[in-house]
Amino acid sequence: MTGSRSKSAVIWAFVATALVMLSAPTIVVLGASFTAGNIITFPPEGLSLKWYGAILQASDLRQAFVRSLIVATICTLVSIPVGTLAGIALAKYRVRFARSIQIYLLLPFTIPLIGSGIGMMLVFGNMGVLGKLWPVGIACCVINLPFMIWAVTASASNLSPDLELAAANCGAPPLQRFLYITLPAVLPGVITGSLLMFILALNEFLVSLLLVDARSVTLPVQIYNSIRSIITPDLAAISVVFIASAAIAIAVLDRLVGLDIFLKSK
Repeated sequence: MTGSRSKSAVIWAFVATALVMLSAPTIVVLGASFTAGNIITFPPEGLSLKWYGAILQASDLRQAFVRSLIVATICTLVSIPVGTLAGIALAKYRVRFARSIQIYLLLPFTIPLIGSGIGMMLVFGNMGVLGKLWPVGIACCVINLPFMIWAVTASASNLSPDLELAAANCGAPPLQRFLYITLPAVLPGVITGSLLMFILALNEFLVSLLLVDARSVTLPVQIYNSIRSIITPDLAAISVVFIASAAIAIAVLDRLVGLDIFLKSK
């Protein structure tokens, strides 16, 4: 009995330590964004919302945020058809070298991101499109596409083949079976993957840094350029806005389809 309690205490101690380590940066940034002083500090020097008003008036931050939204939208729109079809194919059909393809999908997470970014910078540089926003969206899609595929695969694996077989016996053509049976069945995975792709692209920094120029910086790059000179509390405020946006998106995702759909895909 004593050994079981000791084991539980050790496990909960590790859990509490992990939670503190994960939450500490967010708590520090959150507290620093409410400071009344002109220099970012923690604990904050008084409490004020003036820095949230400052980011609303900063045109460079607003424009950079709009560019980040454009990049995230492009990434999501490209990933939906590609990731959906790839996920359905891997889950439903006997694809040759399916195991190798699954391993290949892990490459974006095993290859250093700087290597992938430089490779895409060379490709888009040869095409003469560096500095535009759509290559950044495509690059974000390439790097994060496995998340979309895994989410759709998790939903597609729960689809009974008897449903499509019954529809085929009733004379439904392949396209109709896909639109009325397969697609609704994998829709939770599509929603999950789409929201994840949007969040990841919205926060992507390194690839954006390599592919944009001074006229088309995204918000993470704009924040990086600002902290190279001085770290002011408005940067903490915009970071809190980013964190809140991601938290809202995750809450909506859990409300609509449940996070277990994505977690089961792993």
